[in-house]
Amino acid sequence: MSKKIKDFKPTSWSIDNKTSIYVLVVIIAIFGYTSRVNIPKEQFPEIVIPTLIVNTIYPGTSPQDMENLVTRPIEKNLKSINGVKKISSNSVQDMSSVIVEFQTNVDQAEAKLKVKDAVDKTKKDLPSDLPADPAVIELDFSQMPIMSLNISGNYPLDELKKYADEAQDRIEELSEITRVDIIGALEKEVQVNLDMYKMQSFNLTFNDVDRAIASENVTISGGAIDLQGMSRNIRVVGEFKDVETLRNLVIKSSGG
Repeated sequence: MSKKIKDFKPTSWSIDNKTSIYVLVVIIAIFGYTSRVNIPKEQFPEIVIPTLIVNTIYPGTSPQDMENLVTRPIEKNLKSINGVKKISSNSVQDMSSVIVEFQTNVDQAEAKLKVKDAVDKTKKDLPSDLPADPAVIELDFSQMPIMSLNISGNYPLDELKKYADEAQDRIEELSEITRVDIIGALEKEVQVNLDMYKMQSFNLTFNDVDRAIASENVTISGGAIDLQGMSRNIRVVGEFKDVETLRNLVIKSSGG
C-alpha cells in the first residue's frame, strides 16, 4: 500500500517562495506603520454617553418627603423607558435630582425626548403646588473644560480681570478652541442702597427707583438727517458714565 501525505498548498507555496513571503511581510509592516501614524488620535476623545438629569424644586420639603412625593414617582416612569442603563437619584432639602444613563447606542436627542415624555406622565402624580415643572437637563461631556488656567498675583481685581479678558480673546482665536469661559472674576457694578425712612417721607417705592434708573440709562436712536449731501445718524446718549450722574437722578417729581 502506498503512503499518502497530505499537502496544504498555501504552506507549501510559502516554503517554496520564501523571497515573496519576505517581501509581502515587509509591505504589510510598512502599510501598518503608515496607517498607525496617519490615524487620528486625541488626548481627550469625545465621549458620548446619553445622560440626562431631572431636577425638581419643592421649597419647604424635607428629604424624606421629597423622596416619597417626587423622586419615587419620577423614577417609576423612567424605569419603563427602553434603553435605560442606570437610574440614580438624590433627594435633599427642597430638591430632588434623578440621573438617567442610557445605553451608548441610544441617540441623545431621542433619549431626551423619552425622558420628557416620562416626566410629563408623572406630573399628575406629583404635588399640585410645585413652583415649577421638573426640569430635564442634558449632560454633555464634550462641553466640560479640557484645561483650566489660573491667573493670580499681587494686582487689583480689575487689573487681573483685564489680563483674563485678554487671555480669553487670544485663546479663542485658535481654530481648535470652541469656547473659553472666565470663572471667578468679579464684574463691575453699582449698588443702589436706599434709605427706607426717606423713601416713606417722599412716598417712593422700589419700583419707582427701578423704573427711573431703567428709563434714564438708555441710548436712543434719533434717525438720520441729510447735511451737506451727507447722511448723519443721530443718537441720544443717555447711558450713565459715572456714579455722580446716577446720584443726581430725579426719581419722581410731585408738587414741585
